[in-house]
Order: sequence, then C-alpha cells, then structure tokens
Amino acid sequence: MADQAGIATPMGLARALLAGARPQQWTKNLLVLAALVFAGRFTDAGFVVRSLLAFALFCAASSAVYLLNDVCDAERDRKHPLKHTRPVASGALPARVALLASGLLAAAAVAGGFLLRLPFGLTVVAYLVLQLAYSLALKRVVILDVLCVAAGFVLRADAGAVVLDVEFSTWLMICAGLLALFLALAKRRYELLEVANAESHRRSLAHYSPQMLDQMIAVVTASTLMAYTLYTFDDATVAKFRTDNLKWTIPFVLYGIFRYLYLVYSQHEGGRPSRHLLTDRPLLIAVLLYALVSAWIVLSTPMGATP
Repeated sequence: MADQAGIATPMGLARALLAGARPQQWTKNLLVLAALVFAGRFTDAGFVVRSLLAFALFCAASSAVYLLNDVCDAERDRKHPLKHTRPVASGALPARVALLASGLLAAAAVAGGFLLRLPFGLTVVAYLVLQLAYSLALKRVVILDVLCVAAGFVLRADAGAVVLDVEFSTWLMICAGLLALFLALAKRRYELLEVANAESHRRSLAHYSPQMLDQMIAVVTASTLMAYTLYTFDDATVAKFRTDNLKWTIPFVLYGIFRYLYLVYSQHEGGRPSRHLLTDRPLLIAVLLYALVSAWIVLSTPMGATP
C-alpha cells in the first residue's frame, strides 16, 4: 500500500511534495515583475536580479499556502471529482509532511524577504497572514472569499514595487485587484455550474447564484477596462512616460479580457486561470504582445522613476 500511495521511497515522497507545492501556478506571481517593467528598470541587471529573487520568494510563499490549504481541505477534496487526486487528499503526501514543508517554505520566504528589503519582507508576511486567514476561515465567507484572492494579487504588485524601492501607480494597483477579482469570480462561476455538488466542496458557493456571479463579472469587467484606460490617459502617467502611447496597449487588454469571457461563457472554462494563460494560444499571444509593446513604449521614452 505504501508503494501505491507513492510514499515508500524518498523519490515518491518528493514527487508528491512537488505536486502539492503546485509549481505550475507560478504565473500568478508574474505580477511581482510588473513594477520592473513599468519602472523601466528591466535593462538594469541589479534590478532584474532583485525582482527575480522576489518572484522566487513569492513562489515559495504561494507553495506554502497551497500545502496548508490542501491539509485543511483534505476531507472535502477527497469527495471532489478533480481535487481528489491532490497528494494530501489521495494519501500520497502525509499531512504532517505537508505542514512541515509549508512551514519551512513560509519561513524561507519571510527570511529571504527581509534579507532583500525590510518593506518587502513585511509584504511577504502580510501576504502569508492574509492567506492563512483565507485558508482557515475567510474562504467560506461569501464575497470575502473572492476579495481575499484579489487582495493577494494587490500584495504581489506592491511587493514588486517595494523590493525595487519605487512607487507603484494607484491605477495599476486597482487594475491588478480588479483583474484578480474578475478571474476569481469566473472561477466561482465555473465551479458552481460545471462541478457536481459544488456547494459541498466549497461552502461559500451555496450563497452564490449564476445570476449574481454574472452581474458581478459584468461590473468587474467594465471596471477593469475603465481603470486601465484611465491609467493610460492619466496626467501623471503621461508626465512620467512623456507620452500617451500607452493607450495603444488598451486593445490587448480588451482582447485578453474578452477572450477569457469567451472561454468562460462559450467554452465552459474558467476553472484554472493559470492553465488557460499557458494553453490558450490567442490569450497567450495577447499577453505577450501586451508585454512587448509596453516594454517598447517604456524604453523608447525618457522618464522618471515612478511606475
């Protein structure tokens, strides 16, 4: 039985631990690098290294949270049509090992964060505290569950700025939070409509309805597009970049959001945002083009130090 559970050998345990850490979710932490781009520091090796270290530390912090969350949700996951294969739920990874690894990863992320910069270390701590509260209680509270997800992405964006000691545009903070809220609501909609007995697997879903989620998605979609558009035309943005050329990135944002809505409503997707970003070719191309055009605009104009 031990061999079948995958824990008879150190290699089997390592594989289960790696699966539980969910390294495939690294795309969520790309937001840590946003300040590097919008501060125009991505040609400076020192800033690039510091941002990549911050990105790696947030990946460690995220993995710590995933392992803790899997332990907390093990009983529910065993009854879930997809999540029952997760290492803790399936028995491949003992709960005590998952908790130990979670603690070590969290400690490493915090220690590394404070070594990089005190404000960055404090941001990592704030992120972990928020995620702990989410895992233990807030994920079961309607509306607060998705707001916590959005707050986690705002902290990622802020972390990318504080590690470089640059200010981050309030508009971009708002955009990051709204975009994360959009993805979280789309995921809740997918779970509610596509997963059998969804309410028994995620308690907060009992308080949502498809109509409520559709209205919330519509509000957040419009708000995200408006916030980003206002950012590109904002006087502070134009003064910083000495151009209003960022307006030419709006079509990529518009297409990306509309493409995701297509996946949610026409393809009945939306349950795995990280996977969609890497596997849906039109969406991936839109994101890459947005990044390239934004980088070109930033590099082609002289500017100050505030992203």
